[in-house]
Amino acid sequence: MKKKLLLGDEAIALGAIHAGLSGVYAYPGTPSTEITEFIQSDPLARERGIHSHWSTNEKTAMEAALGMSYAGKRALVCMKHVGMNVCADAFVNSAITGVNGGLIVLAADDPSMHSSQNEQDSRFYGKFAMLPILEPSSQQEAYDMMARAFALSEELKVPVLMRIVTRLAHSRAAVEVQEPQEENAFSPATDNAQWVLLPGNARRNYANLINKQAEMQKASEHSEYNKRSSAKHTDNRLGIIACGIGYNYVREAVGDEYDILKISQYPLPVETIRQLAKDNDALLIVEDGQPVVEEEIKGLLGNNYIVKGRLTGDLPRTGELTPDNVAAGLGKNSRAVYSASKNIVGRPPQLCQGCGHRDVYGALRDVIEEFPDARVFGDIGCYTLGALPPFKALASCVDMGASITMAKGAADAGLWPAIAVIGDSTFTHSGMTGLLDAINENANITVIISDNLTTGMTGGQDSAGLNKYEAICLGLGMDPAHLHVVTPLPKNIPAIAQLIRDEIAYKGVSIIIPRRECIQTAARKARSKKAQG
Repeated sequence: MKKKLLLGDEAIALGAIHAGLSGVYAYPGTPSTEITEFIQSDPLARERGIHSHWSTNEKTAMEAALGMSYAGKRALVCMKHVGMNVCADAFVNSAITGVNGGLIVLAADDPSMHSSQNEQDSRFYGKFAMLPILEPSSQQEAYDMMARAFALSEELKVPVLMRIVTRLAHSRAAVEVQEPQEENAFSPATDNAQWVLLPGNARRNYANLINKQAEMQKASEHSEYNKRSSAKHTDNRLGIIACGIGYNYVREAVGDEYDILKISQYPLPVETIRQLAKDNDALLIVEDGQPVVEEEIKGLLGNNYIVKGRLTGDLPRTGELTPDNVAAGLGKNSRAVYSASKNIVGRPPQLCQGCGHRDVYGALRDVIEEFPDARVFGDIGCYTLGALPPFKALASCVDMGASITMAKGAADAGLWPAIAVIGDSTFTHSGMTGLLDAINENANITVIISDNLTTGMTGGQDSAGLNKYEAICLGLGMDPAHLHVVTPLPKNIPAIAQLIRDEIAYKGVSIIIPRRECIQTAARKARSKKAQG
């Protein structure tokens, strides 16, 4: 065996490659992006021709991976937690079709919302779809679990959800790696009834899924990733259930002073939990995310048994767990070495100097000051920083693609002027359908597609609609007379501002595409070119 120093994301990627992966499908989103990027640059992945192109959004990624599974190959889908909302239709239905080749859906959750709109916990999706869930507690487990997850997927003939959190994704540890397995042979599915979800077929498949629940439960009860370590000091009558990375926080905070059950495979090992409860007077549930397990265990053990955790206030209700707050939840003194100093002044992020988005907002700011009722509806990307000083331009930012549809809805209600700002990658991800609605109804909105020729927010990945945005808009039925491309530079701000004024005055859909390459991407290209001589 060899040892490598890997991020959690990299351990997952390498584990998948070594487990015989044939394709990864993903849309970039922190903290999951580095998984696909690692596979794109890995020599063995390149040698084998493993698919690793970015998908347009998480739904297309999920469906393409399901197609690879249909062909008998092993596939991985990667996304951040909010991407699970986008792929939910395909994800839930994949539990009903089942799989042919192994299929892993990787969801990277973001407790404390370091780069996200919410703290949702993807384990709810696994429970909702009635699928097995794996939650590694370390980089080593993240690597090892990939082979087990693919095998479990093929044994049970269902997708497997793997859930990680930001701290695991973006921290490094030494990982022992194995020799790589060969890829699955090409062997397309032959039972069409399994894959055609007409109601009659779907009812049979659903009954099969229900029947598999006992197998999933048995696999969890005997999983090597669910293990109990009894306390050395038996006078302590509080048991701890530590989920995923929470296990590390418990061990760091209190060592082996408690009776601890580590859980990294779901559904919950019910019999093991009942025995732990029998041996202790109360249980503390340590889980990074929402109180998924805490709620389930309360139902399992009944109201008369004491279950502590996030719901009871013994642990913080929101944000990431740390060894400090876990120690506090156990009544232990903490050194508080993991908490940020109160003397550190917060530094909000800003758009890069020289960024084209800055010039777009400069023009917008000049215009909206002339319209007291103007509202600018924002979207997900670097340009969301236009909500902060010095621009303070945005009235909303909700989810991918919402800028256009919210502007349309507000315009339908009588708001004028209603302006939408959306980035190039976000537009192809989920903005096109909203624009089609607006064009079909000739909504009185002005849409700015700020095109920096890349997916800048997550590090400069390819943008799915590169050099196609005018064609896409025209194909959706846009009037070419009100479709404009401009170059966002400081010297052009007055002209862009006047164009915005002119299009606000037009009673219908207008589109302005400011196009200039991301300053960071351009700098990386220049450095690469210089290095190559």
